[in-house]
Amino acid sequence: MKKVIGIDPGHKKCGLVLADLEHSVAIDGKTSINSCVINLINYWREKHSVELILLGNGTTSKYWQSKLLLGNVSPIKLVDERMTTLRARERYLEIFPPEFFVRFIPKGLILPPENLDAIVALILIEDYFKTKLRWSKSIELKIWP
Repeated sequence: MKKVIGIDPGHKKCGLVLADLEHSVAIDGKTSINSCVINLINYWREKHSVELILLGNGTTSKYWQSKLLLGNVSPIKLVDERMTTLRARERYLEIFPPEFFVRFIPKGLILPPENLDAIVALILIEDYFKTKLRWSKSIELKIWP
């Protein structure tokens, strides 16, 4: 399996990550408003040969699973997303280590950006494939589009 998309489903927004497993890299990551999720997935699928969609099995997973299938987005695999939101803060600080002076502040006191949904989607992929991915470029934590 080479390219996958991870989705952290939500009520108003979703975190999405496009990953290349062959090169252990997250190609792109975004937090998208719900009305644009299918468009973003289809855009990535046009540019890359995506083989699998991993969808977090949280509260809105049934809704998103049916919405993705109606949009001809498949194959979809539901994955366990317990504790991923809590782990996202720590993973964010691993990917984007604090600046020099901030390093001396305890990690529990450093506040990462508010929208960590894309980091949760990354964790879903990493957990499922039991691997760590690196970011190929700057992550967009603002809500897309």
